Amino acid sequence: MTDATRFFDLPSPFPMKRGGALTGARLAYETWGTLDAARDNAIFILTGLSPSAHAASSAADPSPGWWEEMIGPGKPIDTNRWYVICANTLGSCKGSTGPASIDPATGKVYKLTFPDLTLEDVANSSHELVRSLGIERLACLIGNSMGGMSALGYLVQHPGSVRAHISISTAPTAQPFAIAIRSLQREAIRLDPNWNAGNYDDEHYPEAGMSIARKLGVITYRSSMEWVGRFARIRLDHEARSDDDPFGVEFAVESYLAGHARRFVRNFDPNCYLYLSRASDWFDVGEYAVRESGDVVGAALRRIHIDRALVIGVSTDILFPLTQQQQIADGLRAGGADVEFVPLDSPQGHDAFLVDIKNFGAAIGGFLGGL
Repeated sequence: MTDATRFFDLPSPFPMKRGGALTGARLAYETWGTLDAARDNAIFILTGLSPSAHAASSAADPSPGWWEEMIGPGKPIDTNRWYVICANTLGSCKGSTGPASIDPATGKVYKLTFPDLTLEDVANSSHELVRSLGIERLACLIGNSMGGMSALGYLVQHPGSVRAHISISTAPTAQPFAIAIRSLQREAIRLDPNWNAGNYDDEHYPEAGMSIARKLGVITYRSSMEWVGRFARIRLDHEARSDDDPFGVEFAVESYLAGHARRFVRNFDPNCYLYLSRASDWFDVGEYAVRESGDVVGAALRRIHIDRALVIGVSTDILFPLTQQQQIADGLRAGGADVEFVPLDSPQGHDAFLVDIKNFGAAIGGFLGGL
């Protein structure tokens, strides 16, 4: 953790949706900008599965954040106007309490004794953090990918706590394709002998399982259009191949995936990955429909009452397709929100919100400028 990281102690015990409670739990978070006297200029960002709270650089930590080009003075999320908060997700391993944390009751790492985690728990812990800062109503809640699902959980559980919402490449309920991919990722980790039912250590770390899980993820984060455009069938130079392995890396795209995996493994805890992945599969906003309905997801979304919303999706996103973004936009509009739906044709697929700053930044900056 850096000087920019702050910690919020959650109420203790902190109840979990599927049973159990956390004692002595905390969230790691960072902030940018200044909270005004009325405390009505706050924006909260709920992240995808793996990011830390370090979304952007600051004087306390000048290293680039994972959304560096989006947040800062004069940027789309303009910190000259907005007070921006980003927390590391509950259940993660980047400073917030999760399976890799010490259980105060035993003095040992939680591992698989950590309570079942849901994205509603992520939402509720974030809401507690916001309230601790004296903010009764957020000016805007932003959710990316998994964070977008957490954001819907926040909105449906805490009515009246948010004025506007930006929903980015997410889902109101986990769909079969996404569940199938995440299931394979979890299986790769669990089948690695070093995982050892969650009882690994630095010497016996499930590196192979985590590597395969990451590669599967990266494949779904980008589009086939981009894979063809960037790599085609380019082969590595002979010097870059291993003569000892007849089935080793031969194509440039394989080398790219291997590089991504190397940067990820040992930088993210496998048990935390499993918990957050399963929490994504479990999420279904339709659980909050007040009555039996043929469209329970739509009925639940209509229960969310906010002033304005921006819903952005990408046509090449195979993990969270545009149809789901349209469903969110329609549902929020039916609940009374003034909704702007922006379908983009970016070739970068699901990861476009991290790299296509020109188009995402224009939409987000324009929306926030009108609040």
